[in-house]
Amino acid sequence: MTGIESNRDLERLRDSIEGAWEIAHEFGLDPFPTHFELVPAAIMYEFASYGLPGRFSHWTHGKAYYRQKMQYDLGLSKIYEMVVNTNPSYAFLMEMNDMLQNTFVAAHVFGHTDFFKNNAYFQHTSRRMIDKVSIHAERIAKYEFDHGKQEVERFLDAALSIQEHIDYNLLLHHDQESKESKFVKQSTDYDDLWELDTRLKQATEEHEERANKPVKFPEKPEKDILLFLMQHSPHLETWQRDIIEIVRSEMLYFFPQMQTKVMNEGWASIWHSRIMRELGDRSVITDSETIEFAQLHSGVLSPSKTSLNPYYIGFKVFEDIEQRWNTPNKEEQDKFGRKPGAGREKIFEVRELDNDVSFLRNYLTEDLIKDLDLYLYKKEGDEWVVVEKNWQKVRDSIVGSLTNFGYPYLVVDNGDYRGNRELYIKHMHEGQDLDLNYAEKTLQHVYVLWGRPVHLETIFDGKRILLSYDGERSSKSTLEK
Repeated sequence: MTGIESNRDLERLRDSIEGAWEIAHEFGLDPFPTHFELVPAAIMYEFASYGLPGRFSHWTHGKAYYRQKMQYDLGLSKIYEMVVNTNPSYAFLMEMNDMLQNTFVAAHVFGHTDFFKNNAYFQHTSRRMIDKVSIHAERIAKYEFDHGKQEVERFLDAALSIQEHIDYNLLLHHDQESKESKFVKQSTDYDDLWELDTRLKQATEEHEERANKPVKFPEKPEKDILLFLMQHSPHLETWQRDIIEIVRSEMLYFFPQMQTKVMNEGWASIWHSRIMRELGDRSVITDSETIEFAQLHSGVLSPSKTSLNPYYIGFKVFEDIEQRWNTPNKEEQDKFGRKPGAGREKIFEVRELDNDVSFLRNYLTEDLIKDLDLYLYKKEGDEWVVVEKNWQKVRDSIVGSLTNFGYPYLVVDNGDYRGNRELYIKHMHEGQDLDLNYAEKTLQHVYVLWGRPVHLETIFDGKRILLSYDGERSSKSTLEK
């Protein structure tokens, strides 16, 4: 059977999802209320490429759509579900998947919506983001009408080129609230649309006040490059600052998902496996469907030597935590006061408090690295060979690859370089060189946002390098140590 082919199939799917919901609560999960909708493959891939339904149109979203569609058409990949972090949550099931596949997806979704609701890193995200992105799309469409589609797209290209360079931690510090409220209002209201001119005036007054004081600008390096440009760019119009605000606020929404990819998928996988097993025990699904589910589950959790499968790693680490806290040895009982049978309580605690970096640093053990064959490999000829067996170095390498989501750590070091309002960005080099050609092209986008010459200091092949763009040409020079 392929897809949901009859009303009977639909009724059975509805019953199985309701059964999965009840079992999820019996296991102690506390998910958001979740609405499911069956959609065709084309809609699923559109939602996946845009990240959210109703988001503003841009060529990068279309590029992602066609890449995903091609992989689907060629049988290289398949999206089973998409779930949105809102309250209530919305999950989309693919029409072409059969009842068992969509029940499996629903059980997986309940793990995600429980994680969205209870993990600390999601507590500052807007739970009405579908409404907000629709408002954003309307504003951008209006700017395209007022200023021309080509001009708005050129500016969006520039803002999106550095969308990862924001500082999510600002939301975690209450003392940053007044600073951010000048341009970014993290609430479910939309009065930021009406207050942008007022906040722009406030920032302008601050700039004039700062110009009369001989202090470094900014006083300390700023990691949130988008926020800095939005507040302090000397030439942007109000609509352009608003577009930066839109890009930044939407990126802030996606950041917790990036911070917890391994945990989130591992948590959902743990619970879909247990919920489906219980559905089988209660005869909601048949014995043959239980066997088919086991094959689907095995495919989702299949390991890879070329990349980390977050479903597999997260599942195994959560499983290991639960087992170790359920059956602590005498040393663990004496030293840490662990009591047998505390595994369930422990994994719920980890689900609430950790992100991927702390999760793997604290719980990816030597035994797990050995059992999961997580040693570092490289390809020599036609074979993969191990290049690092020290488990702590392997763990630290994996954690390091997740720090700052794998993006280079850049900060605004000087917004008035050479006393000429030139922008000086510094790469906080952590052992991985930049792609200089890519960096040079990105500087051209930053120039669009700043409107004055821009510079980027980095280290390449052990040498300090300064990349610059003045609006007409790019240059590269070597700095003295």
